[in-house]
Amino acid sequence: MTEIDLAVIGLGYVGMPLAKEAAGAGLRVVGVDVDPRKVDALNAGQSYIDDLTDADLEHMLANGFSATLDETVLARSNTIVICVPTPLDEDHRPDLSAVEGATKTVARNLSKGTLVVLESTTWPGTTDEVARPLLESSGLVAGEDFHLAFSPERIDPGNPKFGLHNTPKVVGGYTPTCRDRATAFYNRFIEQVVPVSGTREAEMAKLLENTYRHVNIALVNEMAIFCDELGIDLWESIEAAATKPFGFQKFLPGPGVGGHCIPVDPSYLSYTVRKLGYPFRFVELAQEINERMPSYVVARVQRLLNSNKKPVNGAKVVMLGVTYKPDIADERETPALPVARALLELGAELSFADPYVKEWSVDGTAVPREEDLAGAVTNADVTLLLQQHAAFDLDMVEAKAKLVLDTRGVLAEGERVERL
Repeated sequence: MTEIDLAVIGLGYVGMPLAKEAAGAGLRVVGVDVDPRKVDALNAGQSYIDDLTDADLEHMLANGFSATLDETVLARSNTIVICVPTPLDEDHRPDLSAVEGATKTVARNLSKGTLVVLESTTWPGTTDEVARPLLESSGLVAGEDFHLAFSPERIDPGNPKFGLHNTPKVVGGYTPTCRDRATAFYNRFIEQVVPVSGTREAEMAKLLENTYRHVNIALVNEMAIFCDELGIDLWESIEAAATKPFGFQKFLPGPGVGGHCIPVDPSYLSYTVRKLGYPFRFVELAQEINERMPSYVVARVQRLLNSNKKPVNGAKVVMLGVTYKPDIADERETPALPVARALLELGAELSFADPYVKEWSVDGTAVPREEDLAGAVTNADVTLLLQQHAAFDLDMVEAKAKLVLDTRGVLAEGERVERL
């Protein structure tokens, strides 16, 4: 049977860009998933990933890519990369069930000489302490019979400047030989590979990147709350500070944090530190502040309505943008959800407008979608701008909305417009 250069396990926002770049470099690529809907869609040329167009997918299929539910393809794959989700459970602890399931699948089909790479974000030590023993249950030994490495994904959905090909790729191996094998693999289709001494260093690098962002977003979110009370335009202060050409990086406040990385990854690091017997105070404080922001947004909506002698109960509130970042369809961990939940509990008549989301519900309750943006903001008692999609006519929103709470700092403040 035909030998496979790369098998990607997990065909989501991490796995598919990887498959695309590898296939584009001439590698023979197969995608493996447990969801038949994903497999059928991909083989039919229908993409469900923001950063992968149908045309991209058609090109991949023409170059020999295919998706499958059949795990036995792993046995004839030179490299296997695991790109499955690593969410938090209900107690905010790492849920590695998908990683463990995928790793067991690899172990059942592992051949000598194979390179196995974990890309799923996780706590430092996972590759060595969780993945390696599961893989070695095959009877093969890591570093001797097969190669094992960790390389954190750095996918930024919707980023027009940086994709997989031109974003430096950090790689850590179980042994130096494992690292060199993984480095050589990624060098085939990524501009710059950054080797580090071990898997733990690579795992920590990813958590450090996102904890840095998490803490700095929490800083400006907390400042937004007290600057409002002090009568200070924090948005203007941030832009002024950003003119400094060194020693400052601009972070902006918002209604909360979304996506997989910022709300989730720091908790993996906090979990690791707590195993040492003490808390990671910076992360846990940042979590507390960022998780407070949706309720603060709702309080500001209440205040805005109250200043115009209107209660929230019965007020028409239209939410603009319910994805976690602009100009993509990704709703993972979107702060729009807790904001909407609180507004509904207060009795608001809620609707939403989002060019990327056709249907949206909150805890099983469908929220009406507005097709006519101008009509929606004209009729609403409050327009709540949660995401600044480029498709939104913000000049029209400023001109026609009765009241606006702008959580993204993109509208000019005025008699009817307040910024967070």
